[in-house]
Amino acid sequence: MKSFASDNYAGVLPEVMDALHAANVAHARSYGADAITARVSAQFREIFSAGAEVFFVFNGTGANVLSISSATQSYNAILCADTSHIYCDESSAPETFTGCRFFPIPANEHGKLTPEAINERLIRKGDVHYAQTAMISITQSTEYGTLYTADEISAIAQLAHAHGLYLHVDGSRFFNAAAALGCSLADISVNAGADILSLGGTKAGMMYGEAVVVFNKGLNKTIAYKHKQVMQLASKTRFIAAQFEAMLANELWRKTATHANNMAQLLYKSLSAHEGVHFTRPVQANALFAEIPRHWYEPLQEHFPFYIWKDNTHEVRLMCAWDTMESDIASFSAAINELSKTAVPA
Repeated sequence: MKSFASDNYAGVLPEVMDALHAANVAHARSYGADAITARVSAQFREIFSAGAEVFFVFNGTGANVLSISSATQSYNAILCADTSHIYCDESSAPETFTGCRFFPIPANEHGKLTPEAINERLIRKGDVHYAQTAMISITQSTEYGTLYTADEISAIAQLAHAHGLYLHVDGSRFFNAAAALGCSLADISVNAGADILSLGGTKAGMMYGEAVVVFNKGLNKTIAYKHKQVMQLASKTRFIAAQFEAMLANELWRKTATHANNMAQLLYKSLSAHEGVHFTRPVQANALFAEIPRHWYEPLQEHFPFYIWKDNTHEVRLMCAWDTMESDIASFSAAINELSKTAVPA
């Protein structure tokens, strides 16, 4: 079975599996003191900046919790999009572990925050009765699969820094964004003014693991202790690091992310020909959002699982992954073609 529900459903890239096997020999020092982690940390510094520090974690929620907690106190507030993962899809983990207040800002029609919308919430600085804003968090690519350009990120970073705030980038699909924009990983992070990045690996084809990449040296004083405190310091760190080494070598991430993005474009083209399918957002990375007839849900999901995004408008999310094939898209399109011939239930 192939799924359009999430790129999390996909298996592990062969190159990543090979890297795990290669790392699984002899003994190595624990908690990130091993040779593989040191080598991959140097690899990160080459790609991002000489001053970048990397902390490997188990999962995306852990990456975001670590990123946020490294830059905040429990009396602080975080500004984020009302559609963001940290606000909608990580239960209460960010609030529980950081103690911070999360203020959702309405995203625009493309699922993005704008400096104008953010500026409206930069209020009551110094007011002891109000949670003090310390960080702005954006998602790249967004929850709607749309992209912030480097200039858009830079504009938000400039606003953040002018107010003494940190800019965090939640990059669970950061590889897909960079591939779609045709830029380097640094171009839409450190070069654009981000202070800290949650870099996703699992959705890109790793077995497990993410990375927190720190660009602002002011955060280095405490983040190592936070790494342990939020339970994200792996004793066998080398197995996370080794996977990233495979992803970063010769830009494997770009090849696989480009494939997923291209499959999304092919799926968009294929489904656009069907009456009854109305796309609600531009397709820019590997996610598609469309409204379809309600009675299509069950027969389609028997063979092609997907997420129902907004049931009241029949909006669904379709995701392509590194292993999505043209034949999967052809089969899905054929199933919709058959459904489109049936009468709408009374």
